[in-house]
Amino acid sequence: QVQLVESGGGLVQPGGSLTLSCAASGIIFSINIMGWYRQAPGKQRELVARIASGGTTNYADSVKGRFTISRDSAKNTVHLHMNSLKPEDTAVYYCNARAIIDYWGQGTQVTVSS
Repeated sequence: QVQLVESGGGLVQPGGSLTLSCAASGIIFSINIMGWYRQAPGKQRELVARIASGGTTNYADSVKGRFTISRDSAKNTVHLHMNSLKPEDTAVYYCNARAIIDYWGQGTQVTVSS
């Protein structure tokens, strides 16, 4: 089992920045990829960014150049640094850890609004 605890969501104005963090515990050696997904009201959950154990990253086209994902292996933590936030980034953001199965955090709300 893997447990994921997210933090860092909140309300930010357009153009602002936020950093989300996700701390993993449990059978963490089984994790291959960690990432962030988001789900806006009335929409499907979508990949935002992910990082493999070797450091390879992938980003959704909509966040390339604005978001950066990083992984602190020593602390079993993954961060999502979000810059130049737009209203369309408003969503519940979920941390994901992929091992044999997918594990999910409880979600953290990000609201971009003036």
